[in-house]
Amino acid sequence: MFSTKTLLFITLLFLVGTFTFAAVDTFVYGGCSQTKYFPGSPYESNVNSLLTSFVNSASLYTYNNFTVNGDGSVYGLYQCRGDLSLGSGDCARCVARAVSRLGSLCAGATGGALQLEGCFVKYDNSTFLGVEDKTVVVRRCGTPVGYNSDELTRRDSVVGYLSASNGGSYRVGVSGEVQGVAQCTGDLSGSECQDCLMEAIGRLKTDCGAAAWGDVYLAKCYARYTGRGGHSRANGYGGNRDNNDDEIQKTLAIIVGLIAGVTLLVVLLSFLSKSCERVKGGK
Repeated sequence: MFSTKTLLFITLLFLVGTFTFAAVDTFVYGGCSQTKYFPGSPYESNVNSLLTSFVNSASLYTYNNFTVNGDGSVYGLYQCRGDLSLGSGDCARCVARAVSRLGSLCAGATGGALQLEGCFVKYDNSTFLGVEDKTVVVRRCGTPVGYNSDELTRRDSVVGYLSASNGGSYRVGVSGEVQGVAQCTGDLSGSECQDCLMEAIGRLKTDCGAAAWGDVYLAKCYARYTGRGGHSRANGYGGNRDNNDDEIQKTLAIIVGLIAGVTLLVVLLSFLSKSCERVKGGK
């Protein structure tokens, strides 16, 4: 039987793990095609089959693409952020959450895409797999931090590392308090990935200037950096900054409440245990 201390440790570990994952499935953007399919049509069945394949595959691979042929072919891919491991289950959970949200957001749509902090899912009735696409989907910049030469030097150093042609499809750069990350979808070749990232990074430097943080999401890649000013969780595409802040505050309130409840339970169990020992000792 677990001791009260062990019970407290396990509960706190569960709460911390749950809160850490909240950042992974934070909404970034989502979009749906204007064209709709008929309910009960073969295309609807194909979409459901595709999305189910995403969820099943995500426990084995951090990236995969699928094509469901037949009456109304559908094409799709999913991808997890490069630092999410399969062993932890974060990739699979993120994809499952993204598929669920995409199903609600794009119900009846012939195509849709959704980006969470930790993963990306997309499907369409025309093939986009292996096709480079540098369309700007989201561009967000933080508040200016002024032309602090040290801060800008660090940012340029991080962005320069993200630009390196030998960096692979997932890249991370750190210089002091400035951090950056960039990633391409797995269906792009090495040269296409580099071309896409250079476009995203170029826009990041040009559009965000001396901002404390910046995000640029293109259709097939993204580049981001954050500095001393921190990073906003505000959604740039169909989201709301106040709603995100409220959800974070609610999450913290729930966690604090649960910890207080567990602490009270531990104290009560400890008191009952000592009372039982005194009763046994008095016999």
